[in-house]
Amino acid sequence: MTAATALVSGNDPLPQIAEDAIRQALAKAGLTHANGVLLFLTPEFARHAQHTITAAARAAQCTQVAGGIAAGVFTESGWVVDRPAAAVMVFGRGLSLGHPQAGDAPLLSYASGNFPPEWSTSGTRFGGSFAGSVGYAETVIWQQSRLAEKQRCSVQLLGADVDIGVSSGLRLLGEPLPVERSNGYDLERLGGQAALRSLNRVLPLELRQNTAHQLHQLSAVLIDSDDQAENALAEGRYRPLAIIAANADKSLTLTEHVAPGQHLAWAIRQTLSAEADMRQMLDRLAANTLTNDPVGALMFSCIGRGPFFYGGEDRDLNLLCERFPALPVLGTYATGQIAPTPRAVQPCNRQLQNAVVTALISRQKAHVQSIT
Repeated sequence: MTAATALVSGNDPLPQIAEDAIRQALAKAGLTHANGVLLFLTPEFARHAQHTITAAARAAQCTQVAGGIAAGVFTESGWVVDRPAAAVMVFGRGLSLGHPQAGDAPLLSYASGNFPPEWSTSGTRFGGSFAGSVGYAETVIWQQSRLAEKQRCSVQLLGADVDIGVSSGLRLLGEPLPVERSNGYDLERLGGQAALRSLNRVLPLELRQNTAHQLHQLSAVLIDSDDQAENALAEGRYRPLAIIAANADKSLTLTEHVAPGQHLAWAIRQTLSAEADMRQMLDRLAANTLTNDPVGALMFSCIGRGPFFYGGEDRDLNLLCERFPALPVLGTYATGQIAPTPRAVQPCNRQLQNAVVTALISRQKAHVQSIT
């Protein structure tokens, strides 16, 4: 095998957990050493991350170890969000990790909670970011087996083709409307109506009576005016804004200022629609890889998606494993997901929330990269 994973957990955040995960993954792959290792740890490891990374590098006999702290980790064998755990993917037999090289190859990128502005237009990027209370001012990231001072890492999967898919988990409620008036973070009017009235008009009947208590399920979505809304969601060309409050003057407080002339749609997050969206994304992703045989998958999911969203199971992970049986999968639950927009429009990488970004890894056959 060219790639294999392992997930190991324990009661205490000991380096041995990462060592055991490396050894198990090497054994699955039939490798004596790795050409590259992706290692993700839960927050309990933050204070002693370097010791754990060094132990993993020693066990893998490889200095190309990259990854970071995440709220939770998973592989195709399961997930862990409530105890110390290490999830790894090892690469060998023609696949490896390396420094970003010139060209269009996608870069696996992981960062602290603040999305680096320069990443928005520097190459094609996919991955995640995590900001959490782990005893440090910022989260912990590593590359080349060392902690990264800038709290970010970027690596290229050498010898691989990468196909990227985005599941927003959102269902649109109506068409995008032009913003007419806002005041700071308060959206006041759009589409000829007060913001709250506009939202209530498209809500399902069972949610209209007490909108203020349903805001955690709802989202405002900024979409370029010339975009088809459904296509924009499917391809990651959108920016979701959480709705913080419904105000007495019928305005809605958002997490970001919106300006007159921008187009905004209302959307809802529900388990059935999110699962359907994930299934459709995987179908598109599978169609793009018909000529390749995936050897692994990387999956970056929101901490608000996964088992907390689906009532104790991760249906997104289950769907991926059903669609690609026996495929090694490595993933994290984090607070942000990083994905590119299609090359058909102006290239741009964005940080998303409540999304799932999935990347299928195949042996390199041609210099072609697609985004669904």
